[in-house]
Amino acid sequence: MTSQPEKRPPVPRRAVIGTALGGAAAAALPATAHAAQPSAAVRSADAKAGRPWKLRDSMTTDGAWDRFLRGQDLLWTRLPTLWYEGPFLGDGLLGSMVYQEPGANQIRFTVQHGRVQDHRPEFGSGWGTCRLPVGHLTLEPAGTITAVDWRLSLWNAELTGTVTTTAGTLTLSALIHDEVFAARVTAGGGEHVTWTFHPEEALSPRHISEAPPSGYTANPPWTIRTTADGTEQVLQPLTGGGQTATAYRRTGHDLLLSVGHSSPSDTAAEAASLRSLRRATSYGALRRRHTRWWHDFYRKSFVSFPDQRLQSFHWIQLYKVASASRAGGPVMATSGPWLEPTPWPAVWWNLNVQLEYWLIHGFNHPELDSLATTLRQSQEQLVANVPAAYRADSSGIGRSSDMFADREVGLPGSGAETGDLTWALHNVWLSYRHSMDKALLRDTVFPVLRRAVNYYLHFLTPGSDGRLHLPSTLSPEYPVVPPQDTNYDLALIRWGCQTLLESAALLGIDDESKPRWQEVLARLTPYPVDDNGFMIGADTPYAQSHRHYSHLLMVYPLYLVNWDQPEHRELIAKSVARWHALTGAHRGYSYTGAASMYAMTGDGDTAISYLRKFFDPTTRYPCRANTHYTEAGPVIETPLSASQSLHDMFCQSWGGVIRVFPAVPTAWADVTLHDFRAQGAFLVSAVRKAGVTRFIRVKSLAGEPLKLRHGLAGPLTVLLDDGTPAHTHDLGDGTLAIDLPRGREVLVHSGSRPDLVIAPVAVSEPGAAWGLP
Repeated sequence: MTSQPEKRPPVPRRAVIGTALGGAAAAALPATAHAAQPSAAVRSADAKAGRPWKLRDSMTTDGAWDRFLRGQDLLWTRLPTLWYEGPFLGDGLLGSMVYQEPGANQIRFTVQHGRVQDHRPEFGSGWGTCRLPVGHLTLEPAGTITAVDWRLSLWNAELTGTVTTTAGTLTLSALIHDEVFAARVTAGGGEHVTWTFHPEEALSPRHISEAPPSGYTANPPWTIRTTADGTEQVLQPLTGGGQTATAYRRTGHDLLLSVGHSSPSDTAAEAASLRSLRRATSYGALRRRHTRWWHDFYRKSFVSFPDQRLQSFHWIQLYKVASASRAGGPVMATSGPWLEPTPWPAVWWNLNVQLEYWLIHGFNHPELDSLATTLRQSQEQLVANVPAAYRADSSGIGRSSDMFADREVGLPGSGAETGDLTWALHNVWLSYRHSMDKALLRDTVFPVLRRAVNYYLHFLTPGSDGRLHLPSTLSPEYPVVPPQDTNYDLALIRWGCQTLLESAALLGIDDESKPRWQEVLARLTPYPVDDNGFMIGADTPYAQSHRHYSHLLMVYPLYLVNWDQPEHRELIAKSVARWHALTGAHRGYSYTGAASMYAMTGDGDTAISYLRKFFDPTTRYPCRANTHYTEAGPVIETPLSASQSLHDMFCQSWGGVIRVFPAVPTAWADVTLHDFRAQGAFLVSAVRKAGVTRFIRVKSLAGEPLKLRHGLAGPLTVLLDDGTPAHTHDLGDGTLAIDLPRGREVLVHSGSRPDLVIAPVAVSEPGAAWGLP
């Protein structure tokens, strides 16, 4: 939650201040927190105060970026045989994974699209509105494949390399841009280039685990036609209305393919796929537009740290999320745009969606936020999802849906899962807080959250204790349903009411529900706890292993109960410890979630120990060779959430305070951040060397109040970008309030002025490349 500017007497302008963290607050810090303790002394400005300053960014040229990202690329010297081993390409809509065609001497390039789905909601999200497969290409060499040498270039978002066979060599390159898959393959020796497109049945991928529901009718078969210019086109009609069209053509060494999907129109997709091919013209022309987009994209932020394998993983996640999501496009399904056989061929709203998008904020890429645009565009459907009796003022969504958020939500009192929309709106609130975009707050967060919270309010009832209680609801994925007061929902109700009050004040809205929100905050029953910490709900202890942290939402990511509240530290610590003490059901995101929770406490060494469990190949569900992840099917959110765990070690900005290097592991002595986006719409740059923060630069994009927990020791120099001292105020606990107008920058350091250089750090923990190197 953001804090309002506090009323305080004018503060004298000064360039150097000291702050202290003492007493009980200092004593309560975890022993493994490594931030330096600021000095309590207030000293005069050093001789350099007042000199203009400017960061020297070594990452300004194409060459610098190419060299750095080349060190993060995925490599293959063996032919991948599974989807989670191979290269992957995408543009937020069209996606392709590359691996051996099962049982054949061929290479498969999958062809899938994030908008391709069925349109029969009466059969549910697993069958009636599920994602549908499109097809795949096969590259069919004349000789037997004996070796590959491939590189997935992050900088160019392009697969390049060779395929060696008993007949010769194929040299290939491939990319996806503007809904067009493009490949260029040349043959050497006795090899030749043969491509075949294989349409796939428009049938739910869920068929691998269950039969279709009663009354379900298969979609009609596809048809193939050839246009006047030689383009091949596969047309797939749908029983529920709509069409998928795949168009492809070969010209010389180039293959271009595009997929269109339309609903309810039965013909629009056909024209769209042909139109995309005409725009592409050739591999070279498309590549120029493609690389220009990606090169501009990467320059928006920079991070470097000394663990080679994790650093590479982190940058691959940025490539991955940009390949899977773009604002205005479909919200990511569990597999992103890369559909494979799965029991989850839809959008899952009880954790998956939320974890998928957290990393975009710190990376400074709001243009990837298709979740916020989906909820804005789906407001009528969110109303229709609640029972008719509540549609006048309420909205909701069930556990899983299509990209249009079409899934009814159950009633509190029935043991239903009811809080998923409110949790998804927390993501949109984070998008607002990182951008301070009032339109997003006014048009999406406030109106949709108001209706989501209203749905809860219909069911809150006073008990004999005078407190408000919520009847039975499900804590996502926990097998026992509490009789009332599920912590998952209590946390979301508290967060929702607090956020509505704050949003109404920011928007200048005197809402008639304000007294009700205030009453709920005053009277809502406390979170059920026992000797082991937070329970699942009333009369329901956390008593069996549980992969989900639904019962801990008030700790993370809502931060309603947090480490800045000394009275809650023991409760937080034993709750997280208890969650992981009961083993057996934990999955990848159990470890990423724990890592972020320990990062909140400042314990970077424990945080990284949990995060490494996700990368341990002896773990039951580890990160896979290409950084994707699978359980019963692909689930994209877990690796993406691992990147957020790293962000939480580098910079946190919950509660209106920016914390720089709050939980960096001891082994990572050097870290560089540049233009890391924080709540309040601040861009943070900072350099840590030999375990010590050298400087912090903050740029304000919105003029919000800046509270900076800097971790610097000794007297501080605090200068605006023109070299003049900034107005500051010591808030205690190592936190400094700085007056920073919109568009201005401030530099904070201790001692003499350090070199203000943004550059990659040296690798101290070497590691193998991702892929099959």
